[in-house]
Amino acid sequence: MRDAMNKLGGDSNKINPLVPVDLVIDHSVQVDVARSENAVQANMELEFKRNKERFGFLKWGSNAFNNMLVVPPGSGIVHQVNLEYLGRVVFNTNGMLYPDSVVGTDSHTTMIDGLGVAGWGVGGIEAEATMLGQPMSMVLPGVVGFKLSGKLRDGVTATDLVLTVTQMLRKHGVVGKFVEFYGEGMSELSLADRATIANMSPEYGATMGFFPVDHVTLQYLKLTGRSEETVSMIESYLRANKMFVDYSEPQVERVYSSYLELNLKEVEPCVSGPKRPHDRVPLREMKADWHACLDNKVGFKGFAVPKESQTKVAEFTFHGKPAQLRHGDVVIAAITSCTNTSNPSVMLGAALVAKKACELGLQVKPWIKTSLAPGSGVVTKYLQKSGLQKYLNQLGFHIVGYGCTTCIGNSGDIDEAVASTITENDIVAAAVLSGNRNFEGRVHPLTRANYLASPPLVVAYALAGTVDIDFDTEPIGLGNDGNKIFFKDIWPTSEEIADVVQSSVLPDMFKATYEAITKGNSMWNELSVPSGTLYAWDPTSTYIHEPPYFKDMSMSPPGPHGAKNAYCLLNFGDSITTDHISPAGSIHKDSPAARYLMERGVDRRDFNSYGSRRGNDEVMARGTFANIRIVNKLLNGEVGPKTIHIPSGEKLSVFDAAMKYKSEGHDMIVLAGAEYGSGSSRDWAAKGPMLLGVKAVIAKSFERIHRSNLVGMGVIPLCFKAGEDAETLGLTGHERYTINLPSKVEEIRPGQDVVVVADNGKSFTCTLRFDTEVELAYFNHGGILQYVIRNLIHAKH
Repeated sequence: MRDAMNKLGGDSNKINPLVPVDLVIDHSVQVDVARSENAVQANMELEFKRNKERFGFLKWGSNAFNNMLVVPPGSGIVHQVNLEYLGRVVFNTNGMLYPDSVVGTDSHTTMIDGLGVAGWGVGGIEAEATMLGQPMSMVLPGVVGFKLSGKLRDGVTATDLVLTVTQMLRKHGVVGKFVEFYGEGMSELSLADRATIANMSPEYGATMGFFPVDHVTLQYLKLTGRSEETVSMIESYLRANKMFVDYSEPQVERVYSSYLELNLKEVEPCVSGPKRPHDRVPLREMKADWHACLDNKVGFKGFAVPKESQTKVAEFTFHGKPAQLRHGDVVIAAITSCTNTSNPSVMLGAALVAKKACELGLQVKPWIKTSLAPGSGVVTKYLQKSGLQKYLNQLGFHIVGYGCTTCIGNSGDIDEAVASTITENDIVAAAVLSGNRNFEGRVHPLTRANYLASPPLVVAYALAGTVDIDFDTEPIGLGNDGNKIFFKDIWPTSEEIADVVQSSVLPDMFKATYEAITKGNSMWNELSVPSGTLYAWDPTSTYIHEPPYFKDMSMSPPGPHGAKNAYCLLNFGDSITTDHISPAGSIHKDSPAARYLMERGVDRRDFNSYGSRRGNDEVMARGTFANIRIVNKLLNGEVGPKTIHIPSGEKLSVFDAAMKYKSEGHDMIVLAGAEYGSGSSRDWAAKGPMLLGVKAVIAKSFERIHRSNLVGMGVIPLCFKAGEDAETLGLTGHERYTINLPSKVEEIRPGQDVVVVADNGKSFTCTLRFDTEVELAYFNHGGILQYVIRNLIHAKH
């Protein structure tokens, strides 16, 4: 089998992906150095030192494959690069015109929908199959019509709008659906505002949030340096095919599967948190909501801090000076993430807040880790052109790099004095970030409260130093003259922001940035990599390891599998995210992954993150279900990445328990609640469980991408019937479960009922979530990659 696979590309010719590939190395940047003029260079040097093997692998790939454009690391965030540079809207291939479309291995690929390009996120395994010519299969989705009217009030930002839309759509229920925005309110939304809303499709659960092309789209294409000829071609083609929306003409009433409506003037300033993106909190209610969270039992909106401890003041020394920490104090404030750093109005809005604050004499406490990570070099150009970057610097918001940072968990360490004070005093510390994800344990292990906010609000909360504040009635701080400074004193008007956007964001900035982007930087260009179309695996590497997916693979498909007398590895409640299943952030010093690395001579300071080691299956399998905030019902309330090995009653790490079950020859399943696998399109959240030996996941509902990824890895997704779950069925997770499926794939139907039998005599019916015949074919082959490889070899011979 391996010989056949090796012959697929041959050694003399480059491998041809069957579809054009723009490969942007969207490398997340760990914020090791912050609050420094030298932060960008220092962090980039550390990234290249840590990730030399990974970058070398990717650079090798760029030489080994034809039809592939690589944008090197340090260039920005993939979605912003796509929006500003790569997105075509209409393809012109040798005179053949057709609409642009994209799938990306990050769930926020949907940002391009703001430009009128149909695109959404998929797992890496599905993307790999697509690159090799495998068509995408999906059930025809319902389309939700979201009508916008009115205009945003003065001082309300695009971030406030997107958090409001996210809450509305999550409540409406749009998982697996398309959302299309329309209405007269569209003319009031800039392209950047639309992209902000489209970006957060994964947070509201939709496959995409689509904005059809109109005059605003065309203006943006011109602003970002697309030629007049190209823009004219795009307009003509879309008009001819009735795909262009002209709001100057009478609008035809469209028919949708369901409808929602929002008057933009009803949107008010808000944040979301402390643990989920759709838990929106109006700014005027923030203080009351925070105190309710301290009181509430542990959950999405609760920390269960005893009343007598809520006013605790923890004294500590910071760089020789006395300091204090209280519940709700901000220790991380980050302007970060593709959602907001692509939007000039909120970025320049944040800079105007900084300018007003500096002029009034406000400062950020020195122990708050502040950072600014733009999604492209264009942001730096317009911040400098406006003359406002110096005020951000003055408050500690120096640029730390161009890429995903705090939002993906690459916030880096906080000062040791702050960290030990939080730990020793059990302080519920806060992070405020302009990101799209705030799941537990994602942003930083020591920030239990994490709030999503607009970039201007990130600056405001950094200045206040706490989320326990009512901005309407309490001062942010004292000014130069000793007078109290309030929120209204530093908040810019919409007109102020519009003026600086108009004068500072110029087409030449986009042209200059992207003319240089594929040239890379000296560190990338000097990276030496081997030639040839077969990669030379290094068995000693702790970054890149030959995965076991094709080990002992034959040309004959293995056929369907069920599960026999399987033990429950973990028993979960609702909203288990891909961050819980396969964290991307730091590797805990006491984890199985840390043990593996230390056994191979890797020093703790060089652990890097799970995200940066995703090329090594040995590390990632050990990192599966390793989130430090995960709640497993088998542990009776204890929080952490452990489980019970049912036969022995031992409490073990999830990896160790799974290996014990495997060595004993036992199958495993996972029980879960609603929205299982929400969050990032992280294929390791499916690869990891498969490598642990999980045969099936039985949940109340699945998030779209994760269900697809489970199918792609040969793991059976099953849904409880409506109104049922493990609790209502009286299942504790201590039972053994048998799932019988026919031995021939032809006898299985998409969406059929399957009976699950437990060893305590109970049985229950589930829906088999293989949604298409193609997915059944993947399952028959043991996974999508095996299916594609066998078909390629058959085609070759």
